[in-house]
Amino acid sequence: MKKGGILSLLLCVCCFTVCAQVKSSSCWPSYRGDAQLTGLAGAVIHPPLKLLWTFKTTDAIKSSAVICNGAIYIGCDDGYLYAITVKGKLLWKFKAGTTIEAPPLLLNSTVYAGSLEGVIYALDAGSGALKWKYITDGQVSGSCNWTFGPDRKQLRIIAGSYDFNLHCIDALTGKGIWKYASGNYINGTPSIAGNLAVTGGCDGFLHLVNTASGQLVEKINMVTYIPASAAISGDKAYLGNYDGAFFCVDLKTRKEVWKKEIGGTFVASPAISNGKVVSATQNKNVICFDALNGDILWKFKAGGKVDASPVVAGDFVVIASSDGRLRLLDLGTGAERWTYEIGSPLSGTPAVTSDLVVVGAEDGTIYAFGPGGILKETKK
Repeated sequence: MKKGGILSLLLCVCCFTVCAQVKSSSCWPSYRGDAQLTGLAGAVIHPPLKLLWTFKTTDAIKSSAVICNGAIYIGCDDGYLYAITVKGKLLWKFKAGTTIEAPPLLLNSTVYAGSLEGVIYALDAGSGALKWKYITDGQVSGSCNWTFGPDRKQLRIIAGSYDFNLHCIDALTGKGIWKYASGNYINGTPSIAGNLAVTGGCDGFLHLVNTASGQLVEKINMVTYIPASAAISGDKAYLGNYDGAFFCVDLKTRKEVWKKEIGGTFVASPAISNGKVVSATQNKNVICFDALNGDILWKFKAGGKVDASPVVAGDFVVIASSDGRLRLLDLGTGAERWTYEIGSPLSGTPAVTSDLVVVGAEDGTIYAFGPGGILKETKK
C-alpha cells in the first residue's frame, strides 16, 4: 500500500474510533454526553428502576461517571481514578495523589481527567497506565472536552484551570498547544461550538475562544461568577450565573437573547431537549425553560440543593441532589415519576445509558441502577 493510502486508512480508523465513543444507548463518554454539553442521553429509560449494585471507595465522590465499552470511570476524593465493570467489579485504579472532582472524558481508548493539584492525566482506558500528564498552575475542577485541530487530523483536549487559563493540549502527546488567559478562575467545562470554545469563569464573562489559535473572539458580560458550564444548541448557548440569573446567548450575534432572574446559584449545567432547557439551583429548584423565549414551563422543588447537572433521557429528567435522592422527573410536566433515597448527598451528575444509571455519593459509594424496580422505592 502506498504511503498516502496508509495515511488515509489511519485517519479513517481514527475517525471511526471517535465516532464509536459518542453517546449512544450504551455509551455515555463524557460529563454531559457530548462536546456541546447538551446533557442529552442517547438512551431511553423508563421507571421504575432498581438498585443493581454498589461499589465502595475510601472517600467522598463528587466526580461524575462516564460509561462506555463495558466499563465505568469515575474520580474520587481519595485521590484515585477508578475503572470498574458495568457489573460493579474493579478493573483498575490510578493513584493521582490528590482529589479528582473533575468528571473524566473517554476518547479514543484514553481517559482524561484533571485533579485539584492542577494535573491533567491521560490514561489507557483498558489498563490505567499513564500515557502522559500535563501540569497547570491551579486546580482543575471541570471536565476536559475535545475538538479537532484546523486540519481535522489532530485531536485536541480543552480544559479550564484555576490558574485563570483555558488550556489546549495535543490529545496524543500531552504537549501544550495554546493557553487563553481569562480574568479569574475557570471552574466549569468548556463547551465546543464549531471552531469556538465557550467557557464561563469567575470573572463574570462568557468567553468565546477560537479553538485553532486560542485567540479571543468575544467576551460577553454575564454580570457575576459563572460556576457551571454552558450548553450549546445550534447557535445558542444556555447558562446560569452565581446570582441566579439564567441566560440564552446567540453565538453568531454575540448578544443576549433572553434572561430570567430565578434566584439561588446555578452550579448545575443545563440539559437541552426538544425546545426545552432544564437546569437547577442551590435553592433546591429544578426549572424547565422554553428554549426560544425563556418562559418557565415548570418547576420542581427538591429537598436539598441541586449542584448535579440534570440529564435528559427520553421523556425523563434524571436529577441527583444533596438531599440524597435520585429522581426521574417527567420532562413534559416536571412531575416526579420515581425516586430512590440513597441517604448521602449527591453532587456528581448521573451517567445514563439504557441499562445503567450510575451516580457517586459523598458516602464514598458508587450506586448503579437499572430497569425493574418499584415505583417510589426508598432505600432501607
